[in-house]
Amino acid sequence: MARDCILVTGGAGFIGCAISHDLTAGELPVVVVDNLHPQVHATRQRPEALSRHVHFIEGDVCDESVWGCVLDEWSPRKVVHLAAETGTGQSLTEASRHGLVNVIGTTRMLDAFAARQIAPERFVLTSSRAVYGEGEWERGDGGRYYPGQRSMTMLDAGQWDFEGAHALPFDARRTQPRPTSVYGATKLAQEHLLSAWALSFGSEVVVVRLQNVYGPGQSLNNPYTGIASLFTRMAKAGQSIPLYEDGLMRRDFIFIDDVASAVLQALSVPGASGGTFDIGTGLGTTIGDLAATIADHYGAPSPHVCGKYRNGDVRHASCNTESARVALDWESRISMSNGVGQLCTWIDKEMEG
Repeated sequence: MARDCILVTGGAGFIGCAISHDLTAGELPVVVVDNLHPQVHATRQRPEALSRHVHFIEGDVCDESVWGCVLDEWSPRKVVHLAAETGTGQSLTEASRHGLVNVIGTTRMLDAFAARQIAPERFVLTSSRAVYGEGEWERGDGGRYYPGQRSMTMLDAGQWDFEGAHALPFDARRTQPRPTSVYGATKLAQEHLLSAWALSFGSEVVVVRLQNVYGPGQSLNNPYTGIASLFTRMAKAGQSIPLYEDGLMRRDFIFIDDVASAVLQALSVPGASGGTFDIGTGLGTTIGDLAATIADHYGAPSPHVCGKYRNGDVRHASCNTESARVALDWESRISMSNGVGQLCTWIDKEMEG
C-alpha cells in the first residue's frame, strides 16, 4: 500500500535542496523527483546539499512511467511543485522545451494523481515575477496603464524606459499578469492548471511568485542561473562587469534562505489556501548597484555600461510583500550586502575546491 508523503518535484535543485532539511524534520517522509538535467547538474549525481533523509527518485516529470513508479509506492499529501525550465531568454529560442516541462510536466503529474484518485491536501507552486511582464506603470499625471513589451525599435534606439512614466511594484492583489516571455507564459499556465484541477478535486493551492533568487547553492554550471553568481565569477576573475542597457534596470534580489522559509510557510500556514503571494525584499536594486557591490568585494575594476540588451527582458521588477507578511507570517531578513557576502564566500570555496 502506498505511503503518505510530501512530494517535491524538481527537488534536487537550488530551492529543493534549501528546503529539504526542514521538510525531513517533519512527520511525513519526503520524496524528491528530479531528472538531474545536465544544464543544472554537471555531474548528474544526487546533490550533497540535498538532505540524506530524502527519498530521491531520478526521473522526468514529463514521463508517464516515472509517475507510475512514484505513485505505486507513495501517496502525496502535500506537493511542492518546483520542476520547471527557468531561462527567460532561453525560452524565446527553446519554447517547446519550456512548454513541455512547465506545462506538460504539470499535466502529466495531475493526470497521474487523477488516475489513482489521489487529491493532495495542498500544492505549493513556485511561480515567477515573469508572469507580470512589464507590469503596471504610472504616468506623471497619476494615470496608470500597462505598456506591454518594449519594442525592438525602442531597444535599438536605446530608449529603455517608457517615456513620462515609472514602473510600479508588482502586487498579486492588483497587478494583472501579462507575461512578455515564453517562460513567463508557461509559469502563468502552471498557476491556472493547478488552480483549475484543485477546484475539481478539492485540493488547496498556494502560489508564491518569486523575485530574483540568489545565494549559495546556485548552479554554477547553468548559464541561466542568475546574474548575481555570474557577476561574482567575473569580479573574482578580475574582470569589469558589463552592464546591459544603462545599468539602471531594477530587480528585487531575494536570498535563498528567505525563499526557503516562504515556501515552507506556504506549505503549512492554514490561512494561505488559495492565495498568491509575491516573495521578495520589497526593495528594487539597480543592476549597476549589485554589480558595484560585488566588484568592491573583490577589488575588481568598476562595472561598465556595454549598451547591449536582451530581447524579452523587462525594464524594472520589484514587488509589494505586504500580503505575504500578513497571510504567511513571513518577511525577508537577509540584506543584499549580507547575502552577496555569503554568496561570494561560497563561490570562493567552490572554485578553490
